[in-house]
Amino acid sequence: MRRKIYDTLLEWKNRSRQTALLIDGARRVGKSYIAEKFARENFKSYILIDFNRASRQVQELFENYLDDLDTFFLYLSGYYNVHLYQGETLIIFDEVQMFPRARGAIKYLVADGRYVYLETGSLMSIRKNVRDIVIPSEEEHVYMYPMDFEEFLWAMENETLMPLIRSCYEKKRPMGQAMHRKAMDYFRQYLIVGGMPQAVEAYQRKKDFAEVDRVKRGILTLYREDIRKHSVGSELAVEAIFDQIPAQLSRHEKKFRLKDIRSGAKTRQYEQPFFWLADAMIVNNCYNCSEPNIGLKMNMDRKTMKCYMADTGLLISHAFDEKGIVSEEIYRKLLFDKLTVNEGMLMENIVAQMLAASGHKLYFFSKSSRTDASARMEIDFLIAKSRITSAHNISPIEVKSGERYTLSSLKKFRTKYGEYMDVPIVLHTKDYKEENGILYLPIYMTPLL
Repeated sequence: MRRKIYDTLLEWKNRSRQTALLIDGARRVGKSYIAEKFARENFKSYILIDFNRASRQVQELFENYLDDLDTFFLYLSGYYNVHLYQGETLIIFDEVQMFPRARGAIKYLVADGRYVYLETGSLMSIRKNVRDIVIPSEEEHVYMYPMDFEEFLWAMENETLMPLIRSCYEKKRPMGQAMHRKAMDYFRQYLIVGGMPQAVEAYQRKKDFAEVDRVKRGILTLYREDIRKHSVGSELAVEAIFDQIPAQLSRHEKKFRLKDIRSGAKTRQYEQPFFWLADAMIVNNCYNCSEPNIGLKMNMDRKTMKCYMADTGLLISHAFDEKGIVSEEIYRKLLFDKLTVNEGMLMENIVAQMLAASGHKLYFFSKSSRTDASARMEIDFLIAKSRITSAHNISPIEVKSGERYTLSSLKKFRTKYGEYMDVPIVLHTKDYKEENGILYLPIYMTPLL
């Protein structure tokens, strides 16, 4: 499985020996795999310490010998039977959140300078995972997401389609009927399978959606076990939110209604559970922005939010799991664009997934009014330009899954907030076009925004 984060690891290796690198991502997203592949291909030797199952002997090295690193490395080399080469050995702290003391030790190990250090983990900000340690300033932090559309194409042994998509986007021209249809065929496969490497590998091997679904349900079960084990004090609330995600996204507005979990529930009571799910990178939270101007975060309304699954393939298995497995018929309808119910939530979820993986914080815009119809509008996403100017910095994005649709909210938004607005964007299942000042993009071009 070829992953883009590999290039980030190479850049870090070639640039700095004064920091360790921490790969933060959801469970089963491929952190351990990519860390070991990177070690094997770029270092003379490596040690992988999996703190999910590291022995007490290994843990005691961090507790007893950090003030005697000669002995520390001597024992470490002997325990793993790996010869250490100065400057040419990588030591991987896998699932480092399970033993925070090792993460705290990074300060001293990097300062020692003999070897190179790579960490992987999840839930890195949860209180119990940073208790009694000082977060080392010698640590760089990168995020690993599910496989994106281009990585999925690589796994399907297609190296040529994404360069064509990128070229058409940059040159502002349509793909053409045949290539657009081919791109949408691949994109629907990506939508269904998702980006979890284990699911992608199962699909590449067998092209069997039932097998893919079994893999995805295994991952969902693992997430539930993590919730019950690690969300100490908030287990019921976190699991209630997790279970509600498909129902909330199937609603027209998609804003999360806490009253569906418990009558009288207040936002402040559920802030920590939402944060836990986001920190575990199981979900992508999207907040309402009360004023669509530059500095979207400054106008964020934390009381009004949408909660998307971080992987759309997992959302499908989560949402259509009435009989313990998603039926082949549902997968077939999704593949051939015949599922009329709930497809909007899947398209909006995968746009959120692609925007988050591209580095965007997620915001939407919602205004209601009982008396003024022109003030009522719902915009699915807002993104800011990469280069800020004195005006026209924000692009409103509408996601459309069907062949026929209206753009009433987008038009009202343009009338009221034109001074703030960059090019308005519609992401749809048709080809590229520009019309009446609106940019219509095929949904598979989302990562290029």
